[in-house]
Amino acid sequence: MMYDVIIIGGGVVGCGVARELSRYKAKVMLLEKTNDICNGQSKANTAIIHGGYDAKPNTLKAKFNVLGNAMFDKLHEELDVPIQWNTSLVVSFNKDDHPALEKLLQQGIQNGCRGELRIIDEKELREREPNVGSTACEALLVGSGGIVCPYELTIAFAENAAMNGVEFRRNAEVTDLKRLENGNWQVVSAAGTFETRAVVNAAGAYSDVFNNMVSERKVHIRPRRGEYYILDKKYRDVFHAAMFQLPTKMGKGILIAPTVDGTVLVGPTAEDIDDKEDKRTTAEGLAKSLREAGRTWEHIPMRGFITTFSGLRSTGDTGDFVLGEPDDAPHFFNCCAVESPGLTSSPAIADWLSKDIAAKLELAPNPDFNPIRKGIPKFREMNDEERAAAIAANPDFGKVVCRCETVTEAEIREAIRRPVGALDVDGIKRRTRAGMGRCQAGFCTPRTVEILSEELGISPLEVTKFGGTSKLLKEFLFEEGKNDA
Repeated sequence: MMYDVIIIGGGVVGCGVARELSRYKAKVMLLEKTNDICNGQSKANTAIIHGGYDAKPNTLKAKFNVLGNAMFDKLHEELDVPIQWNTSLVVSFNKDDHPALEKLLQQGIQNGCRGELRIIDEKELREREPNVGSTACEALLVGSGGIVCPYELTIAFAENAAMNGVEFRRNAEVTDLKRLENGNWQVVSAAGTFETRAVVNAAGAYSDVFNNMVSERKVHIRPRRGEYYILDKKYRDVFHAAMFQLPTKMGKGILIAPTVDGTVLVGPTAEDIDDKEDKRTTAEGLAKSLREAGRTWEHIPMRGFITTFSGLRSTGDTGDFVLGEPDDAPHFFNCCAVESPGLTSSPAIADWLSKDIAAKLELAPNPDFNPIRKGIPKFREMNDEERAAAIAANPDFGKVVCRCETVTEAEIREAIRRPVGALDVDGIKRRTRAGMGRCQAGFCTPRTVEILSEELGISPLEVTKFGGTSKLLKEFLFEEGKNDA
């Protein structure tokens, strides 16, 4: 089957490119190797909209960070993705570090950071954030800093792309790429073998593998693991801003940041590893998160933690994003080494790359493109009048499945029925927050499994947590005819 563009990878960049390419008349398909989109780097990060002060000037990171930051208000309007412009603070705990803060300020100015950008003294810092640690002495205030839900953004990109004609195939791992004599590309995957005029390589930690299949301009990615704690919503007002510490060569350091959903993130660590699938949390890593975060928030409440997680960053050997066509692989478009600030940069990368592809393939605009996507109505955010109306229209809104997050059966069923809908329990979690609350799915999992079974037409024994062999149930204790006693 012939395509104009095949995208490899269903993270925030791949799905963003899919959405932008749907603005053109083109046959586009996205191939994701796992059971769902947003299953890798894009689901496990600090969810920050970075202002752009940290990236070295005149790099792709600096360019696309600032461009991407300016696009989030429009994304919020068009895709119904929640964002908050809560500012960022880069806190210094030693007066001798003032030159480092000044360097970040000058970098931000040179990079073109929008909004307020200045160094504030200890008095103003404590007025803004009274719970900051006792040794904090000054900070860089980044007015254009914000927060966003990374998986809601990725899912919104995918749903809008699908609404506008992009084909999505999951459980479709790509195993081989080859340039054909006619100039097109052959893509071999678990979903079949396809021919395409162009390939977009947005495979995250594996993007170097695909680049190195087709180009002599080699890319090398070493995953960098970051470990996090999540605190309960009870602590949502401890800090208003995303609280950074002065960055090091390994990254932006341990931060404490509220999320758009009201929980609080502590982390990440930064550990270079060799295994691109090693997403463990470790006692050492989590202890480091707490130890270093304690400078920002003294006496972090241990009882407030509800879970831990880790994520991988696709750290390349150039220190910058690797984007666009290698000289020896025409119509093969890289999105390699897109680590932080990759989430912030993703809409700008998608916009730039899709325009480049459209020009080189001579794609015409799609007159039927619709940029609007509405999110699943959230019962927890409705007032009493809105809840009554929702239940009157659909009685399933009256059935609360997840008590911690007040997620209803109507929301879970819609999450499955939508374009690129949920296929497993974790997919439901990312689309609705069912299972993300204080009890961590202890209450809602059985009913979620039942609903997935009903909607997908499969046995409850076939329902998985995240695809593959991650089945939640082994066997029925009682079956018809076996429990007569």
